[in-house]
Amino acid sequence: MRKIVKVSKIIFFTFFAMILFVGMAVFIYHNYQKGKESSLISEGTPVDFNNKEINVYMEGGGEDTYVFMSGSGIAAPVYELKGLYSKFAKENKIVVIERAGYGYSDVFHDDRDIDTILEQSRKSLMESGNKPPYILVPHSVSGIEAIYWAQKYPSEVKGIIALDIGLPHQYVTHKMGMVDSLTVKGLNLLTKMGLHRLVPSAVYNPEVIRQSFLTDHEKEMYKTLSYKQFFNDDMEQELLQSYNNGKKKSVNLPIPKDTPILFLDAIADENENSKYTKQKKEDYEDFAEKLLKGDVIKLKGTHSIYLYAPDEIYDLSMEFIK
Repeated sequence: MRKIVKVSKIIFFTFFAMILFVGMAVFIYHNYQKGKESSLISEGTPVDFNNKEINVYMEGGGEDTYVFMSGSGIAAPVYELKGLYSKFAKENKIVVIERAGYGYSDVFHDDRDIDTILEQSRKSLMESGNKPPYILVPHSVSGIEAIYWAQKYPSEVKGIIALDIGLPHQYVTHKMGMVDSLTVKGLNLLTKMGLHRLVPSAVYNPEVIRQSFLTDHEKEMYKTLSYKQFFNDDMEQELLQSYNNGKKKSVNLPIPKDTPILFLDAIADENENSKYTKQKKEDYEDFAEKLLKGDVIKLKGTHSIYLYAPDEIYDLSMEFIK
């Protein structure tokens, strides 16, 4: 019996030592790679915020300025959204704002209050030479900022092309629970340890690599930026503050009825009859009915709809804005 216990202890401590060794090796490698990745040359215009920078990418020209705003966790927006914004850039001016913690922008380590996010976006646009009004193109969680922008500064927002966005009141109604909050915090901690580098498919969207809108070099940069920025402190706080950003700010203001909004509702085949899908559609339609000009159009595809229906999104957008 004593021999079995002794052998069991040896096996346990050997296994623990192996886990510790692997963890330390990954952590050292992660920080080594971060050092290399910190010297990446930005594709865009950096705007200074007290020695921190937000990256603004611009392309094309025309009467209207379309501002692309990525969803939560899209670590390299300039690359991931290219398949869509390149369609718009042929006849319009496009701008991609890489929020704090995203793409080539620095991690700000602030509280990600919606007023902070919005003022950073506005300053970034103005100081990079992009004057309002804008047509905002938000995806997912950026819907909170876009709606709030139209509520607070209506003269700056000519319209909104909403790509499967989350409405402010949805983040209030479906408040993140304790388990979800702990999951978000745990994922952030694992990322600091560098463990995300062991699971590439969770770090970046394989569909971006599979498609052809990026060059081989851009695909490598997309991967590199994704590893560098994946689920950092700013992304963590952005999710943890989604309830407060909806409830304490946007929900308490009147709906921006004068702002034209096109809701593009992404619906995957397997979720077509789900309770969530039906409720999302009802929420969009209810919001659109309160606007002077609003529409809801169903698009077939996953939440990352910009990867699956770029031509359709462009055509619908042009028709709606005109």
